[in-house]
Amino acid sequence: MPRERLITGFWSLIVLVVFLAAWEWGPGLAGVPAFVLPPFSKVCSEAVRIWEAERLLRHAGITAAEVMIGFALGSLLGALIGFTLGASPRVEAVLSPYLLALQIAPKVAFAPLFVMWLGYTIYPKILVAILIVFFPVLINVLTAMRNTDVDLTNLARSFSATRWQIFRMVEYPTTLPALFSGLRIASTLAVIGVVVGELVGGNLGLGYMLVFFEGQGNTAGVFVVIGALTVIGILAYYAVVIAERRVLHYLPSADSPHR
Repeated sequence: MPRERLITGFWSLIVLVVFLAAWEWGPGLAGVPAFVLPPFSKVCSEAVRIWEAERLLRHAGITAAEVMIGFALGSLLGALIGFTLGASPRVEAVLSPYLLALQIAPKVAFAPLFVMWLGYTIYPKILVAILIVFFPVLINVLTAMRNTDVDLTNLARSFSATRWQIFRMVEYPTTLPALFSGLRIASTLAVIGVVVGELVGGNLGLGYMLVFFEGQGNTAGVFVVIGALTVIGILAYYAVVIAERRVLHYLPSADSPHR
């Protein structure tokens, strides 16, 4: 409904304008020093300086590439293992204690270990992202496999369908919505994983720039990097949303008219 979307967009714009105005003049009116909370205009001017002098685009590109690789590998691994465990309860019973232990372990604690093993390269950051992305996808797929309609499975078996045919025609299509729900979560977590890896042991990327500006006491620069990371996360999230709409186009959307 175009009119409702227009109204929603208008009020979203109003909220953004109010937020930016409060950011610009609020700290000064409240007596907050600029080095604690710089006004929005100073952050914008610092963003221009960083873009020209600190090669912001290069660092952002490195972080974005690490996010994409970590997200793709972690999602693929989580989906494959989720489908495997869901199709074989015995394998799930054998491996679930070890997967649970790995899930409980704090993923960020692995970052220093990966740096010691692999050095100051992109690989530790990608591995941390894979670990963080892996579990949301795995859990969503495994839960969906467990909740597959038994009647549909029995119907397929009554037609002498093989195990692969049951998976391809019944289990896989019914798990796709849950898979994409996990991918939405994983797309944002991938950014967190990469940044943690860059904070621990990085000499390139936006995480490295965070540490660099923090060491300089450059609060405006820190806000610029946070904004760049937010943009990367938003782009990753909406890339999943677009893919979901293309793959699951047959499902009714939330804004479709009810009949």
